[in-house]
Amino acid sequence: MKLRDDIRNIAIIAHVDHGKTTLVNEMLKQSNTLPEHFDIQDRAMDTNDLEKERGITILSKNTAVKYGDYQINILDTPGHADFGGEVERVMKMVDGVLLVVDAFEGTMPQTRFVLQKALEQHLTPIVVINKVDRDGARPEEVVDEVLDLFIELGADEDQLDFPVIYASAMNGTSSYDSDISTQEHTMKPLFDTIVEKIPAPVDNSDEPLQFQVSILDYNDFVGRIGIGRVVRGQIHVGDQVTLMKLDGSTKNFRVTKLFGFVGLKRIEIDSAKAGDLIAVSGMEDINVGETVVDPEHPEALTPLRIDPPTLQMTFRTNDSPFAGREGKFVTSRQLQNRLESELETDVSLRVEDTDDPGAWVVSGRGELHLSILIETLRREGFELQVSRPEVIYREIDGVMSEPYEEVQIDTPDEYTGSIIDSLSKRKGEMQNMEPSNNGQTRLIFEVPSRGLIGYSTEFMSLTRGYGIMSHVFDQYKPVIKNWNPGRQKGTLVSMNAGKATTYAMMGIESRGTLLIDPGTEVYEGMIVGENSRENDITVNITKGKNLTNVRAAGSDDMARIKTPTHLSLEESLEFLNEDEYCEITPENVRLRKQILETNAREKAAKRRKAASRK
Repeated sequence: MKLRDDIRNIAIIAHVDHGKTTLVNEMLKQSNTLPEHFDIQDRAMDTNDLEKERGITILSKNTAVKYGDYQINILDTPGHADFGGEVERVMKMVDGVLLVVDAFEGTMPQTRFVLQKALEQHLTPIVVINKVDRDGARPEEVVDEVLDLFIELGADEDQLDFPVIYASAMNGTSSYDSDISTQEHTMKPLFDTIVEKIPAPVDNSDEPLQFQVSILDYNDFVGRIGIGRVVRGQIHVGDQVTLMKLDGSTKNFRVTKLFGFVGLKRIEIDSAKAGDLIAVSGMEDINVGETVVDPEHPEALTPLRIDPPTLQMTFRTNDSPFAGREGKFVTSRQLQNRLESELETDVSLRVEDTDDPGAWVVSGRGELHLSILIETLRREGFELQVSRPEVIYREIDGVMSEPYEEVQIDTPDEYTGSIIDSLSKRKGEMQNMEPSNNGQTRLIFEVPSRGLIGYSTEFMSLTRGYGIMSHVFDQYKPVIKNWNPGRQKGTLVSMNAGKATTYAMMGIESRGTLLIDPGTEVYEGMIVGENSRENDITVNITKGKNLTNVRAAGSDDMARIKTPTHLSLEESLEFLNEDEYCEITPENVRLRKQILETNAREKAAKRRKAASRK
């Protein structure tokens, strides 16, 4: 069998924040790929503003480095399970993976998730134990954890015989030994191991063309771009080819442009052959998983399997009294077109019409997946409203089932009791508890996904910010009946419109936690705080002080309130109950009741109570 020994195709996989993107940066720096004196930024592969701000990878990226006579094509993948659709697709494009694991944290839920995807594709693994210079690093123990995980996931004998590289991507050092004193400022051990251990692609370029699209991109000049691997044959600019659609139909088109990857650039090329990772333009109707073939040999490759969404929300056009004040895009047509365009590149997303022409059910892989979409929309100038996130139920073997997640928590010992208690109330079952010598405990739970909605804020409060929580979809199990894990406290709702006054807020703050500042413009039905009790209370937050001609010197200076709590977008989504919306504009995130008018809302609440008693 002929091989293309000059190429290696690898994906870098890991749990979020274990250092994948930093490692790619260092590989780019230390290979002879970039021009001399090129100033590469930290996390250069994270090009999206949200990726840079949050320090996470959202979209898979390709690059290629030159190492001696070899070209190493690298795919940097997201570490968060909400973007698992990105990970699953790229596994078809590569022959091996670099599994990056933090030398302190060890294996985490997403480590399991991404490794399972790699093993299912029978890819050759190399394990990189990163951050060996970190305080408390335990590289040898972590290698044992990784081995246990490989065995648990059913790795074959060849996969169990994985090579290990110890590294500090931040410092650009690596070695074959766990002893930190052996670290040297070079990535040579990693490059040599990739060349030696990762299989070279099969060179069957003399056979008919097969190219499968794994990632979609879009460019205003050339339209939709399909990124993937040439599995067989050759492809040239100007070729007439056939696109094998997922629905079984076919379309013919001419290849207008081909792109290859070198360093941080996408460069135009004239041709590519088996083993190359490339981008193809000229096909407006191309989708992930479809195959580009030789018209005379129309043989489609197996479609890519992508795990379905587990969480959904209703997206609506903004109809609050402040609608249209702050956004550029406010109509239902604009929002619908934007959601449909998102489907072109995000294969894990689903958008369904509803009976209401201004509302759509949007389904994704988790709260982070959907909140990133919402944040992207608001930054682009859209106004919208969204409902509370809800899990997606499925009927399995005649039984209505709901998604469950595996939750892994690392926390200081003193908080374990309160965490166990809080997750038990959310129907979580503890699977394992491992105390360590450094005052930390690792807890493993199985929790219904709806029990985790809104939990991260409570978790950070319980652990004073010292806890680390990760979770990943595990399985569907029968629905727990007669259980509503939503917010237990009521809200403080404005009864009129105007500007919030310090005087009014002083009289209200004893009833709960205020969520807005003095001077904030409010409308009737807008949520201005969280009640300390279960019921909702309507409040007059715009009330001013009665003016008299007697005023004690300095009395206005005494008007003081506690600093209000400001919720982030994610916290606002977690805060929502079934009868509430989150109003999102480029400038503000507001919470409101679905029914704004006070009397109508109270009547509706009474009807709901009466119906629940029957």
